Amino acid sequence: MPARQTPKPRASRRTPEARPYHHGDLRRVLIDAALQLAAEGGEVSVREAARRATVSPGAPFRHFPNRDALMAAVAEEAQRRFRAEIDLALAEAPTDPLARFRAFGLAYVRSAMRNPAHFEIISTGRYFVHSSSAELTRDNAELVALTERMLTEAAEQGLLRSADLKRIQIAGRALVYGFARMNLDGHFPRWGVEEGEIERMAEGVIDLFIAGIAKR
Repeated sequence: MPARQTPKPRASRRTPEARPYHHGDLRRVLIDAALQLAAEGGEVSVREAARRATVSPGAPFRHFPNRDALMAAVAEEAQRRFRAEIDLALAEAPTDPLARFRAFGLAYVRSAMRNPAHFEIISTGRYFVHSSSAELTRDNAELVALTERMLTEAAEQGLLRSADLKRIQIAGRALVYGFARMNLDGHFPRWGVEEGEIERMAEGVIDLFIAGIAKR
């Protein structure tokens, strides 16, 4: 009787390159990777984001055909997080329009201080042209309109010293942007403001501005 031959195992059809895909939301993973790269001060590219996300270099291009598309999505995500902090601050603020204007300014500065990479992305043209994102353009217009409404309400209630609301609005924007920029660029130590004092200093500076525009 011939000896029974043991069947040879079938060769696996999976090639070494055909690894399982583990990311349930590649778009989200790539945006987070790009945000991390920006926070580290590194060069943000689609390929580097793919490397951080541990996917093949070609995988991201189904979502982001180029770097500008990736950076637009990154900026929109940073803006959504910034807007969430603004909305939360206003939800907890009193109904008085100047108190709400103050809360808006503080939320702006605090968000920029706690998320410097996000602030850099949404406030400068270093990474991409902001006007290329309809979502960013729309959201920024909404925030401008929001501050206009606060100041209009304050004027209608007789709370402001000046009727030039546009000048007040621009001065307020310059104040919070400039403060956030000074912090990001590391200026405060030379002004004698220690790290742990910066947020309190921001609050004091904004209060000084509010006192300057309010009718006594």
